[in-house]
Amino acid sequence: MTEDPGDARNQVPTFLRKALPPAPAPKGPVSCGSFALAQQGASWASGLLHDLPDHYLLWITKGQGRLILEGVRHGLSAHQLLFIPAGHVFSLDLPLGAQALYLRCPPRFGGDVLPSRPVLLRLSTAQAQVTLTGELDAITRELAAQQPAMETAITARIALIAVLMQRQLPPGNAPDPLAPNDAAARLVRRFARALARDFRSPKPMAEYARALEITPTHLTRVCRQCCGLTAADMLTQRKLHAARLALAANGPAIKDIAADLGFASAAYFTRFIQNHTGMPPTALRRQARQKTREQG
Repeated sequence: MTEDPGDARNQVPTFLRKALPPAPAPKGPVSCGSFALAQQGASWASGLLHDLPDHYLLWITKGQGRLILEGVRHGLSAHQLLFIPAGHVFSLDLPLGAQALYLRCPPRFGGDVLPSRPVLLRLSTAQAQVTLTGELDAITRELAAQQPAMETAITARIALIAVLMQRQLPPGNAPDPLAPNDAAARLVRRFARALARDFRSPKPMAEYARALEITPTHLTRVCRQCCGLTAADMLTQRKLHAARLALAANGPAIKDIAADLGFASAAYFTRFIQNHTGMPPTALRRQARQKTREQG
C-alpha cells in the first residue's frame, strides 16, 4: 500500500520516532535522554511519589502511561508533552514498550520562560513533534560533548522548548487537563503539597488530616478516589523515595538517614525499608553501589 504523503507520521524521520539513547552521566546539573534507559534497575525513582528540586519534562513518543500529580491520577499517551515545575509531588508509570524522552534541569536554566504550573499538551503536528525531539536531541549531544559554553547552549535550547510550549498552549478559556476539577481533587492537592513540605517530619498521617481540618477517614477516602492510593500510602511512598535516594548516595550513615526522615530509631527505619522493599537498607545500599560501578 502506498503511504499517504500527507499523513503526519510519514513526515517524521524514522530516527526521530525512536527513543534516544541516554547521554553519558553529565558533569553538570542537567540530564536528558531515554526515559526507559534512565530508569533501568531503578523504576522506583519515577514510580514512587516524590518531588524534585528541578524542572522535569517528559515527551512521550510511543505508548501510554499513568501520571499521579499532586494526588490526582491522569492518563498519558503518545505525542503528549508533560512539564512539571520543581516542587510538585508526582509519580510516573510507563509500562514496557512505551517510549519517551526526558529532560531534567534546575530552575535557573528555565529562567522566566518555562511555565510556573504543570502543563500537559498534545503535539498534533509533525512539525511540533520534530522540533521538540530535535531540541532534546541537541541537549543530549551537548551533554555528551562537554564543550565550552555548554550551559549557555543548553539554556538556549530550553528557551526554544519553552517557546514551543507557549505556542502549543490552548486558548486561555480552554480547560486545563491537570487542574483539580472538584472539591476532592483540591483537597488532595493540599495534602500533596503538605507532604512535599513536611514528609521529613515524624508526624503521622492523622496529623496531616487534622491540619486540613478533616478526619483521617475522609482524607483516606478522597485520596483513594483521586489516585487509587490511601493517604498513608502517599506518605509512605514519599518517605520511601527519599530513603532509597539517600541509600544510593555515598556518605550518609543509615542512622542519619533514619533521623533525617523522622524515624524514631535506626531499627524502626530498617523495618520500614525491609517491609516495603524486601531488603534491609544495607543490601539496598550495596545494590545501588554495584549498579554505579557497572555504569562506570
